[in-house]
Parts: sequence; structure tokens; C-alpha cells
Amino acid sequence: MTYDAFVFDNDGVLTRPTDRSVLTDAIREAFAAVGVAEPTTETVETMLSPTVDSLRAVASDHGLEPATLWEARERAAIEAQREELASGRKRAYDDVVALETLGAPTAIVSNNQHETIENVLEHCSLAPFDVWYGREPTLDGIERKKPEPYYLKQAIDELGAENPIYVGDSRVDIAAADAVGIDAAFVRRDHRREYELPTAPTYEIESLAGLSELPR
Repeated sequence: MTYDAFVFDNDGVLTRPTDRSVLTDAIREAFAAVGVAEPTTETVETMLSPTVDSLRAVASDHGLEPATLWEARERAAIEAQREELASGRKRAYDDVVALETLGAPTAIVSNNQHETIENVLEHCSLAPFDVWYGREPTLDGIERKKPEPYYLKQAIDELGAENPIYVGDSRVDIAAADAVGIDAAFVRRDHRREYELPTAPTYEIESLAGLSELPR
């Protein structure tokens, strides 16, 4: 049975990943915005990708409400990535042109913020997508991000797809696809050369051009 929809992760698949220093600088700005002048390096690292429990712990340590701290963190990350997109430092990979020949509905499901995905679509030359989901900038959004399949299920339902494939570049992408019970293609770009996967994807490709070799 051929694939009737292609769902993509964004960072590292469609666009180059945001530089880590851009995000850590944004997190420090977020702490400053809520009155914390010098967060520790460990705290900043935790806030790159916290669980709800670790976020609550950081907020408690600084006398803050978790939602207040997270909203500041998400807003700072959104604005920092918007600047990266506008400057061209964060840009689409050249092989995204391969999406124009897929001949099936397409979607994006990302752990980045939904607003950031909208900014990607505004600034990058990507083929039109039928559906796109990033996480809400809320505590619920943290709990719903991959490897949880929440947003992936929503995208597939909205597409009305019966046999979609998810295209990603990380363990959580493969895990989310497995949780939904669909095939996954892992894109092994340069930043993933030594990256190990605990579970084998259905396919491994080196660029999006490899999608043309999948069942059509």
C-alpha cells in the first residue's frame, strides 16, 4: 500500500536546527524578564527541554509560577528564532524541493512552538503544507510533545490519511511514529552522522530526495 500522506518534523529535516547558543541566550533573556538576573548554567540547560516536573522545580527555586516562567521562556525562544529566520541564519535545506514531487498531502509536526512553525512557513521557501502543528507554549504543550503522539495523531486525523509516513531526524520522531503505528523515515543529515537510534526506523535516507524511492 502506498503512502497517502507525508508528515515531517521541522528542525533538522526541513530547516537547519536553531543554534544551541541562540536558545540558551533566549532562556537567559527570559529569566531576566521575570526578575532572575543570573540563572546557573545547569538551570539554563534544564530549561532547553524541561519536563513539567523539572520546570516546576526550577520555578519553585526562583519563587515563580511555572506558567509565568514557561510563557517567558517560550516568548523569548519564538522571538529569537524569528530573528534567525529573518536573517537567513535559520533556513530551509536545499533538498526541500523534493516535496514538490510527492503527489500526496503533507503536514508538519514539530516539538518547536506552533508560532515558530508559522514563522518558518512565512520566511522559508517551502512547498505548501496542508496541516502544521507545533506545541502550544503552555505546560500542556510540554506534556504533549514527542515522543507523545498527540500532535501527530491530530495531523493525521486532519489529513484524513489512512497510511501516512512520518519523516524525522530523532529518537522521539521514531517513537512517536511507533506509538501511532505508522512507518517512519529517518533523515541522517550531517548533524546526525553518529546519532544512534534505539529502534530502527522503517527507512533511513540521507536527504529528502530519498523520499522519491519510497512506495508511491
